[in-house]
Amino acid sequence: MEAQSNVDEAPKQRTKHKGKHDKDKPWDDSSIDHWKVEKFDPSWNETGMLEVSSFSTIFPQYREKYLQDVWPTVKAALREHGISCELNLVEGTMTVSTTRKTRDPYIIVKSRDLIKLLSRSVPAPQAIKILDDEMQCDIIKIGNLVRNKARFVKRRQHLLGPNNSTLKALEILTGCYILVQGNTVASMGSFKGLKQVRRIVEDCIQNKMHPIYHIKILMMKKELAKDPTLENENWDRFLPQFKKKNVQKKKGKGKEKKPYTPFPPPQQPSKIDQQLETGEYFLSEEKKSAKKWQEKEVKQAEKSAENKRKREAAFIPPEEPVMQGHKSTTDDKTDVNAMAQSLKQKAKEIVKQKNVKNLDPQAYIAGSEAPPSKKKMKKSKS
Repeated sequence: MEAQSNVDEAPKQRTKHKGKHDKDKPWDDSSIDHWKVEKFDPSWNETGMLEVSSFSTIFPQYREKYLQDVWPTVKAALREHGISCELNLVEGTMTVSTTRKTRDPYIIVKSRDLIKLLSRSVPAPQAIKILDDEMQCDIIKIGNLVRNKARFVKRRQHLLGPNNSTLKALEILTGCYILVQGNTVASMGSFKGLKQVRRIVEDCIQNKMHPIYHIKILMMKKELAKDPTLENENWDRFLPQFKKKNVQKKKGKGKEKKPYTPFPPPQQPSKIDQQLETGEYFLSEEKKSAKKWQEKEVKQAEKSAENKRKREAAFIPPEEPVMQGHKSTTDDKTDVNAMAQSLKQKAKEIVKQKNVKNLDPQAYIAGSEAPPSKKKMKKSKS
């Protein structure tokens, strides 16, 4: 009973002091934006850094000349924040490290992002913007998402679009700078925009959704954000739902199955067996080298003849196209002649029919008087 009474008293004591520290704090004000990143003030860290921190990254060889030209501007931008940088052309590395003048402890991480972006072909004026507190970066690796190289190149082109139109639309809607280079996609912007860019890029490369559908969704979200009445509502009912359609491909003819045999296949002859069959095994080293050289010369002669034929093919004149106009004129002439002949035949037939109609049957009857001729008729009239 005593134990139960102690258990009952314990929660009463806890509830007794509840709300003791629930008082209004000076920073609990709606006018204060707690998510805003304030600009660093050097007075916050007057003593500087205790230890030297450094980061280094390698860069491809084709970026060597550009980095050599741009390095003075990069060095000047980092010097303002108390960061020293070094470009090693022998090893192909870029190194940044803190100094005694460094005050901001996070600027070394920003400097690391700067040399990463420079190594990924981002222009120096754009990469230097990463030193601002509001700007963040993200390097998305897309090379290992697809195994087939041709499929990877095709999907990466979907991300760019014709004349980079898809990429420009994504930059406008997300508010981020995007650069597709090789097996990576470098992006710079706010955290919200970088999250959207990563999702769009991964969906495109993994063939989950085409970037054009993401663009449509982002445009609709931008319009919905303008309406204050929909601020606390779910937007899924307004957004389009895109379903993936799997187009069934025609199945090709598979390999014909061979009849099952319990016996293993016959052993293939080795290289020495083949040399024994041809007699090459018993030849001396000189004869073997001479034979190889002869085969090599034959192959070279065939290759040179083929190359010569390809070069001469460019100088062979093409076949002259036959003028269609001449054909048409000759065809017209033959048609006209055929029509003229048919008309002549029809005219002859018509004349024959008229002559048959004008025949006098009395002229063919025996004993009948001949009809008076036209001359006699004229004399009698006269």
